[in-house]
Amino acid sequence: MKNWLKLYFLWCAFHWAGAQQNPAIEVHINKNIHFQSIHNFAASDAWAAQYTGLWPHKKKEQMAEWLFSKENNPDGSPRGIGLSAWRFNIGAGSTAQAEESGIKDEWRRAEGFLQDDGSYNWQKQAGQQWFLQAAKESGVNQFIAFVNSPPIQMTRNNKAHSNDGLAANLSPDNYVDYANFLAKVLKHFKDSLTVDFDYISPFNEPQWEWKGGQEGSPWNNNELANATRVIDSVFAQQKINSKIEITEAGQIDYLTGDKEKHPNRSNQIASFFSPESTNYVGDLKSVAPKIAAHSYFTTWDISKLKKERERIAEKLVEYPSLEYWMSEYCILENNEEIKGKGRDLGMPTALYVARLIHADLTIANASAWHWWLAMSPYDFKDGLIYVDKESEDGNFYGSKLLWALGNYSRFIRPGAKRISVAYDNYYTEENLKDGVLLSAYKNTDDSVVLVVVNQQDAAMHLELNIDIPSNSKIESYVTSESYNLSKMPDAQFGKSKIQVFGKSLTTFVFNKAD
Repeated sequence: MKNWLKLYFLWCAFHWAGAQQNPAIEVHINKNIHFQSIHNFAASDAWAAQYTGLWPHKKKEQMAEWLFSKENNPDGSPRGIGLSAWRFNIGAGSTAQAEESGIKDEWRRAEGFLQDDGSYNWQKQAGQQWFLQAAKESGVNQFIAFVNSPPIQMTRNNKAHSNDGLAANLSPDNYVDYANFLAKVLKHFKDSLTVDFDYISPFNEPQWEWKGGQEGSPWNNNELANATRVIDSVFAQQKINSKIEITEAGQIDYLTGDKEKHPNRSNQIASFFSPESTNYVGDLKSVAPKIAAHSYFTTWDISKLKKERERIAEKLVEYPSLEYWMSEYCILENNEEIKGKGRDLGMPTALYVARLIHADLTIANASAWHWWLAMSPYDFKDGLIYVDKESEDGNFYGSKLLWALGNYSRFIRPGAKRISVAYDNYYTEENLKDGVLLSAYKNTDDSVVLVVVNQQDAAMHLELNIDIPSNSKIESYVTSESYNLSKMPDAQFGKSKIQVFGKSLTTFVFNKAD
């Protein structure tokens, strides 16, 4: 063995003290067994970007670098997490109504492009537009526009939220106007800013009543179907290429079965994609062949985490033309392991979310994974970057969650295929709860990426069995209490055991040696 390789493993032994006391996990990776394609990892600009996008350039440029950059520091560690998609919130215009909007927190109001006289003011949402352009300039080329509420000029009550939560806050008489509004916005961004939104999500979390607190509208399944047919017709007439993302369910179990509280807002896969359904829209040209939902309130206990994602996977078998996107999550639920309230810039939140990412990708076969707030001013576990609640200038703070997401987003690039990983007890609830979670992916350049989430306190050995050239180079990147997606010394692949820190995420990238 070459001296430098000996030094590498001595370095590992020193920094991962205690791993020798644990038996190695024998891992079998088969890069020829493929599962779903991975399209992107993303976060949204709601709601803080409307302010932080107007902050001093040096500060907002640093935040944008953390989110979008694919460049490296001199030591090889990533400058940012390389998000491969960005979600842009099309506001309903509640900002103009101020306190009359019925939304107390001004940071949860949004500006609107549509004005009361019917004109469009494209200077609105300037802060959000700054981050949108920053994403594009950094190489992001997948964009999703989402709408919480139709414009206030169109809603039943001229508010960006519902009065009673019983039906859509948009009458059928205004479906055409709403469709034309969406088309107008999409055309503007494509023609004037060269930002082409791949997807438009017109109905965010339609299950909830949305009677205040932020912009939002409930929608029943029949309303969703009827509005979608109108939007599809308008898009066809106006040659809009953006695909309609349906659904954006507030919980993933609204996709797969009937819910007692909202039976007319549940079982959405069958409702929209079964040809026998009166709400069938799967044959419309503008409707994307995918389902989207949010992982809220299905992460605990572990049996529920596993079961609900198995149900998604079963539905994908039943509807093979569809794929699944996990399009929004932050920690809302309170359980014995974690609570939503209270910022946590450290590893407990990062590891909790890493477990969920692993489950969504490996059990539910998600083809995309999106965090909720890229930037948050709140004392809550909802941000990748935290900011002072100041409209013109303030401080900002990175989190371990930001870099933990980067263990996936920076290295698993669009078009990657998830590949087979097997090891003892890998699929058990016990291992999912507090064990070692491994998943692997093959990028379009044939590099293989292995993400390891070690939930245990102790460092662990991995003994990898994978069919790659024996001189393949291993790059590894660690997020832990001591590291932020930091690059470790390179090595060549061999039979020696690889070690990972306790309470950490480690990404291994296997490339052919130069």
